Amino acid sequence: MSHIRHLFIPVLLVLFSHTVNGQQLHFSKVEKGDSYQFNYQWLDHQQQPQTMVFSLEKTSLFNKFRNFKVYKPELAAKYISRRVVRYFNKNPIDDVSINYDNQTGNIVAKGTNMGSIKKAESKVAELNKEYTDAYMKKHWYQTFTTYDQVHAIKPDHATFASLSAEDMKPLKPLILEKVSIKNIRQATDYVLAFVQSIPYSPLESRVDSSGAGFNPPLKLLWENQGDCDSKVTLTAAILRTLMPRIKMVLVFIDNHALIGIDALAKGDETTITVDGTSYLLGEPTGPASLALGRLDEASELAISQGLYTAEIFH
Repeated sequence: MSHIRHLFIPVLLVLFSHTVNGQQLHFSKVEKGDSYQFNYQWLDHQQQPQTMVFSLEKTSLFNKFRNFKVYKPELAAKYISRRVVRYFNKNPIDDVSINYDNQTGNIVAKGTNMGSIKKAESKVAELNKEYTDAYMKKHWYQTFTTYDQVHAIKPDHATFASLSAEDMKPLKPLILEKVSIKNIRQATDYVLAFVQSIPYSPLESRVDSSGAGFNPPLKLLWENQGDCDSKVTLTAAILRTLMPRIKMVLVFIDNHALIGIDALAKGDETTITVDGTSYLLGEPTGPASLALGRLDEASELAISQGLYTAEIFH
C-alpha cells in the first residue's frame, strides 16, 4: 500500500452525512500519534443507528500487504522459469541442456539421449509446480476454478482474512458491548450490517482482473469502500476475531460473493452444504440491508442452480 504513504498529514477527516447506499450515516478518520482513529455510524437491520470508534496503528495500516499487486502472468512465468533454469545450472543432468526461450517464454530441454530429455522434462514439470505454488503463496494468490470449470488466478481471500483477523481485535470488545458472543446470529448480523453500510465499488472479473480492485481488510477500512470480494474478506476477518472456532465458507458466484456460517437455518433461509457441514449464507456487500440467511434474488437463484464455488475458511 505504498501509494497511500503521502496521506500522512496532521489530521485527515472525511465525513459522509448520507452516503449513496443510505446506510452509512457517518465516517471519519483522524490521525492520533502512531495510529488513526476510525469513527462510524450506520443503520442496522432494524434501521437503528449504531456507532463504533476504534484505532488502528499506522504500521499495520500502511505496511501490511503493501507489496500486494495485480497478478501479472508474464512476470510470474518469467520468474518461475528462471528459477527452474537456475536449479538445473546447479544440478545438471548429463547430456541435457536446459534453457529459457525469451521469445516463447518456455523452458527448452535439448540433448541426444531421449531418456535423459524425458527425465529433464519430468523434473521441469515438478519444479514448475513447486515454484508456482511458492510464488502464489508469497504474493497472496491462488489458482481458482469457477463453477463452470474456468481456471483462473485470484487473490487468496481466505488467507487475507486469516492474516487480517489479528488486525480486527480492536473491534472485538466494541462489538461485544452490543451483542452476545453466544448468539451467533446476533453477532453475525451486527457485523453484516456494519460491512453492508460501507460504500460499494464494482467488482472486476475474477477470471480476467488478476486481483485488480481487491482491497485487503485494512485498506478497505482506510478507503471506506470495497467490492464484494473485499467485503466478504473483511467480514470473514472480523467474524474470525469474534468467533475463532466457528466454521465459515466463502462463496463466489458471478460478480458477487457471499459468506456462509455454521449456524442453524430457520424456515426458508438459504444454506449450502460443503463436506457435510451446512452453512447459512449472508450478503456482506450491501447496500441492501439483509440479515444472515437472507439473500437477494440473483444470489438465491445462483445458489439454487449450483452456480457457485465454495472456499472453506475454518
